[in-house]
Amino acid sequence: MSRLRDAAGRAVAGAGASVYVVSGPPGCGKTTLALKAAADLAETFPDGCFVVDLHGVESPMDSGEALLRLLKSLGVTEYRLAQLDASGRAGLLRSLLSSRRCLVVLDNARDEGQVRPLLPAGGRSLVLVTSRRPLSGLEDVDRLALSGLAQAEAVDLLRRILGAQRADAEAGAVAEVAELCGRLPLALRVAGNWLTVRSGWSVDHLVQRLADEERRLGALTAGDVQVEAAFELSYRQLTGQAARMLRLLSVVPSPDMTAAYGAALSGTGVFEAEDVMAELVEAGLLQATFTGRYQLHDLLRLFARARLQEEGVAEREAADERLREWLLDTAMAAGRCFKDGPPSTWQGLVPLASAEQARSWLVSETAAWFAALHGAAARGEHVRVAETAEALDVLCGVWDGWGRWSEVYRLSSEAAAALGDLRREAFHLNNYAWTLGYEGRYREAIDRADQALECARRAGDTAQQAWALIMATSPHKQLGEFQAFLDKSRMAMDLAEDAGDHKNWLVSMQSYRAALRDSGRVEESMALHEPLMALLEAPDSPMSQDMTDHVRARAICGLGRDYAALGRWREAAEHFRSGLLHVQRVGIPYAESSMLLDLAEVLIKLEETEEARSCLLRILSFGETAKSHDVAIAQTILESLPAE
Repeated sequence: MSRLRDAAGRAVAGAGASVYVVSGPPGCGKTTLALKAAADLAETFPDGCFVVDLHGVESPMDSGEALLRLLKSLGVTEYRLAQLDASGRAGLLRSLLSSRRCLVVLDNARDEGQVRPLLPAGGRSLVLVTSRRPLSGLEDVDRLALSGLAQAEAVDLLRRILGAQRADAEAGAVAEVAELCGRLPLALRVAGNWLTVRSGWSVDHLVQRLADEERRLGALTAGDVQVEAAFELSYRQLTGQAARMLRLLSVVPSPDMTAAYGAALSGTGVFEAEDVMAELVEAGLLQATFTGRYQLHDLLRLFARARLQEEGVAEREAADERLREWLLDTAMAAGRCFKDGPPSTWQGLVPLASAEQARSWLVSETAAWFAALHGAAARGEHVRVAETAEALDVLCGVWDGWGRWSEVYRLSSEAAAALGDLRREAFHLNNYAWTLGYEGRYREAIDRADQALECARRAGDTAQQAWALIMATSPHKQLGEFQAFLDKSRMAMDLAEDAGDHKNWLVSMQSYRAALRDSGRVEESMALHEPLMALLEAPDSPMSQDMTDHVRARAICGLGRDYAALGRWREAAEHFRSGLLHVQRVGIPYAESSMLLDLAEVLIKLEETEEARSCLLRILSFGETAKSHDVAIAQTILESLPAE
């Protein structure tokens, strides 16, 4: 209303566009808004307010008929109208609207061609056009796209319909009704009317009726007002391709999507899918966002899903399979790209030319591929579930703040168990243990690590045995079980050494050093630094240069922690700075954030506050590429520092 009032003020002053297009999906309140504006703005337009229903969705009015009605309302005589052809009548309407101050509402327009002859070229009148389509072919117009209400607004609308006393008595149920209606004004009005007529029924009773997705649209009926019927009118106007696309999009499990989803579901290219989805946007059945993604309203999703089910179970299952296969294949390719570099033979629907593109896709499409993983697990697609989780293990380490990784590795460890592959089961159980420990579920983490150890022993896999022991160390430490922390670290180190497993020896050595340090045996921890560095610098070291640099940086920082434990702050700071130089050469922000945090805490001890502040701000600058735990601590410390 505020935007339309401003438009009216500019129009009357001759300082703005004289046409405003209000568009949006069925039931979003376009007509209600336009009529409210006409009532509120009547005094601004003293030469008259006129409303023409163009019946654009069904039995559209011919633009010539609309011209005649408007011209007669503006006082043009039958005699003069008889002397003019269609072009002359359109010119006369433009002339009259330009010379007068009128407000015209052209409600429910079908397309640009229907309204073009009815629009002024300028002047001080304002024409409001409502349409399910954005009418993007019209030039020199202002636009307002409507969608659902905010949750608070939706609740307020129901509260106004029901009355404050009744609504407040079941406030929680009212909020649920608003959600189940998708905050769509038409659905909210139908639900409110339904409760008003059935005054003896509770709001919770309506919640129960709407909770059944298959019956929800049918339940949103009050007299001759039906939400489903409003959708049906637009659906019938679609081409066959667009109608099929709408049905297929109903299986997408995420709140929004890209054109690649449409391409995967329809078996076409991305550009072809964009063209078809553009028709759905034009029809007001799909919303295009400013980020280049598309949104399908919850109630429209139910409408489209019902139409898909009408085609039979086989078609729905085929659509599910196409989408699930594409999502998990892309997730695996992105995970491997993030881990090993861009795949040279990738021909998918989304670009994966860099690790950053791979990470971006995995993060932005999390809801969809995670749902697809659940779907694959439910269908017993064990190999696909295990392979997807294996491809994502590096991302798990650097995107640790997601909070659903434990579920990923629960599913994959169950899949590996179902395959009867003990080595694979040990690998996934170890990842499961790591994610549980990160989430603070320490006892569960120890149980899964112990389970992984047993699987690895039965499989004869010493690397996974060592890894299982390492996965249990931090949870033991967090639970105050320091002897178990120390013992399992030492067992992992000895196991890796006996097997000649240099990588796990290095990892377990650093865990063992931390256990010694936490047990007050700092000198023993420091004594292990030299043999660790010797292995890293050996000419026949099997480690890659990047891995060597990373482990060297962590080892140097470990020595810094030893000095910090002894209160030798200056020496600790020097080692943290040295470790940072090594890890910065490799470029691993999540490792750098931990070292910056160590350095900042020591600098605060040395009262070198400004350098400490700089370290903490750098951690925050990493955003999601830093460990979320480090970011949270850095933010807390920053807030405790004295102002600059």
